[in-house]
Amino acid sequence: MKIGFIGLGNVGGKLSGSLLRNGVDLSVHDLDEDLVNVKVAQGATAGGSPAQLMANCDAVITCLPSPAASAAVVEQMLPEVREGKIWIEMSTTDSNEIKRLATLVQAKGGQAVDCPVSGGCHRADTGNISIYAGCDRATFDRVLPVLTHMGRRILHVGDLGNASILKVMTNYLATANLLTLCEALTVMKAQGMDMAMTYEAIAISSGNSFVHETESQLILSGSRDVNFTMDLIQKDIGLFQSLGDAAGVPLEISPMMIQMMRDGQARFGERAQSDRMIERLEEATGLQVLADGFPQELVDDEPEERGYEVRPKRLL
Repeated sequence: MKIGFIGLGNVGGKLSGSLLRNGVDLSVHDLDEDLVNVKVAQGATAGGSPAQLMANCDAVITCLPSPAASAAVVEQMLPEVREGKIWIEMSTTDSNEIKRLATLVQAKGGQAVDCPVSGGCHRADTGNISIYAGCDRATFDRVLPVLTHMGRRILHVGDLGNASILKVMTNYLATANLLTLCEALTVMKAQGMDMAMTYEAIAISSGNSFVHETESQLILSGSRDVNFTMDLIQKDIGLFQSLGDAAGVPLEISPMMIQMMRDGQARFGERAQSDRMIERLEEATGLQVLADGFPQELVDDEPEERGYEVRPKRLL
């Protein structure tokens, strides 16, 4: 399969790198020519434009920062969509919008896959991230070999749009966990606890989580750079709030999280790193929530392995 990849930012650059590392025939495009040049130096072909990529490739992957960006790219690709072509959307986006765009692709004879990732940029860099795929089973079977070069665990989630709904949920949960960890770590610091010991106490307890094992380390080291910015979090938790509103679910924590993130953006900048939310509490208390021995950046130390399909227990 010849693959096109559009969007070479924090996540897309790493996912496309996994494809190149595994010998996939890859053409790339980004508005930033420097990012394209980096991938060309690694063995990719410069794709020229979204339309050219769709014309020349069997499948085109998009990994973009907003639903509006995805819509603009799909509109450029549409004239070149025909029978057998596949659009794979790996951005975190609105489920209704991806279904709208997929209808346009399908009307031209192509297929679409709703395909966001979860697990952090450090795992995207090593091909160990997790991937959700929403599409019909026949299309999933076609793209699965490609997905297994980018992710360790691939879950077919049924209909198109389901993957985006699930991804928004996971980012909502991760953000809630980040905010509670900021409070927990600050209270422990205020109580005079050793922060390295506190980290281990959480890690071996029922309070442990993926977010603690990753982002707490960057908080304590002072790096506060998880490669995920507050504007992206606001987009994701806003999408989750919209899902709740549409279903008539009276959410209580979600609106509070949105307001807290707005305050963080007002203090530190619209695109500040999300881990800097700890600094709201440091400013309020005069404390520094730091500890020696923690890394400045996250590195995935799991060996890269070819990915595989994960099946729900009811299907085992």
